[in-house]
Amino acid sequence: MAKSPGENGPRSPAAGGSLSGTRENLAPGPDAAATDELSSLGSDSEANGFAERRIDKFGFIVGAQGAEGALEEVPLEVLRQRESKWLDMLNNWDKWMAKKHKKIRLRCQKGIPPSLRGRAWQYLSGGKVKLQQNPGKFDELDMAPGDSKWLDVIERDLHRQFPFHEMFVSRGGHGQQDLFRVLKAYTLYRPEEGYCQAQAPIAAVLLMHMPAEQAFWCLVQICEKYLPGYYSEKLEAIQLDGEILFSLLQKVSPVAHKHLSRQKIDPLLYMTEWFMCAFARTLPWSSVLRVWDMFFCEGVKIIFRVGLVLLKHALGSPEKLKACQGQYETIERLRSLSPKIMQEAFLVQEVIELPVTERQIEREHLIQLRRWQETRGELQCCSPPRLHGAKAILEAEPGPRPTLQPSPSIRLPPDAPLPGSKSKSKPPKQIPKEQQKQEKASGQLDKTPTPDQAKMAIASGDACPPQDVPPKDPVPQDPSPQDSAPQVSAHHCSQESLVSQESEDTYL
Repeated sequence: MAKSPGENGPRSPAAGGSLSGTRENLAPGPDAAATDELSSLGSDSEANGFAERRIDKFGFIVGAQGAEGALEEVPLEVLRQRESKWLDMLNNWDKWMAKKHKKIRLRCQKGIPPSLRGRAWQYLSGGKVKLQQNPGKFDELDMAPGDSKWLDVIERDLHRQFPFHEMFVSRGGHGQQDLFRVLKAYTLYRPEEGYCQAQAPIAAVLLMHMPAEQAFWCLVQICEKYLPGYYSEKLEAIQLDGEILFSLLQKVSPVAHKHLSRQKIDPLLYMTEWFMCAFARTLPWSSVLRVWDMFFCEGVKIIFRVGLVLLKHALGSPEKLKACQGQYETIERLRSLSPKIMQEAFLVQEVIELPVTERQIEREHLIQLRRWQETRGELQCCSPPRLHGAKAILEAEPGPRPTLQPSPSIRLPPDAPLPGSKSKSKPPKQIPKEQQKQEKASGQLDKTPTPDQAKMAIASGDACPPQDVPPKDPVPQDPSPQDSAPQVSAHHCSQESLVSQESEDTYL
């Protein structure tokens, strides 16, 4: 799993020549162009002679991979109800995340409906927000030539990613083209990190559920928010998390911890692929998807819990340790885990019930970081802090909001009367007259009236008594409706504008 430009292993012959950093070079030759236009993602299996083989519901060739273990079948009626609930959540995502995050977590633990899994992963990880904040960025990276140091390594790894899945079974097929594009784009997006082998299965799983551009931004979120530093050159973050896992194991399963300590087995020997690939190469596929549903919602603690559950049930009792007398036997036991403990329903329930929290992980992280600094010095990789799940990512990186404008909350047509106004709606041609009367009235108030002018004004109804002086007895002569209507309308409009301004200030 180490990062190095010199990758061992035979090169698979390309159908359309070697890669040079563009998707066209990965595609089949010109003879297959007409056929390619009519083909679908699943046609890659036909190009390799698998047309007569059956494909399971996950896209794997039956009997090859991904179909191990008993599948937890959800009744169709229950599945439709879950789809309806998830559609409501996704259409009102900010409201649900702000007020009902616990409900989202519970529904992720039950499993995201397959038809909405890709969309939900984008919302949970913040990949959709990153896409909205960076329009056209992926296309720009996709069209760039790329670093030849990484392109050759990426090309060698393409045929190793889920070779029995219909998307990736064909050399030069659609799946491998998109996988190459996503991995190449990341090396350009983060040239200081480059490419790590463990990123390929992560990107491949994402591509099974969403297009290349969305998969790229979800990969960015995993590398930067969920698992920062995992794919750096020195792999320091994964080494720290190995020590954290081993320390937590002492509390979860003292028997397994004591055995691994006695055998002097470094955590990197068994947990590196688990954590860096998020168990995509370890568990049955139905269990992988359920683990990823919870991982996107709750963060890296799910990866720790899964690792602890596997260690506990593989090495957590004296009876199980009888066949693990040495290092080799112990490592083989962890590499060939019992299907029972990896079965979907059993594993998910154990993970949910295991009491390992973000606070425990962060506390142990500080302890292990202090020990690292005392024995090895400072970390060479300065990765950003880890964010534990969808809520932490949303709070740290809120999505784009529409530009607020000083307008009332309720929008009305231009000719509609204001709510609660007694005055009738006036045609636009009378507005200048009202403004002229208001200006005239305000001009009279600005001047200091003589007693005779004041009496005349009160008699005509054009002037209002001062606010700080109590008015005298009302004059029996009522003001004319033509003169009072503009004042009521103007006074009401001023109140409406003040209320609207106050509501906008409160919203801002």
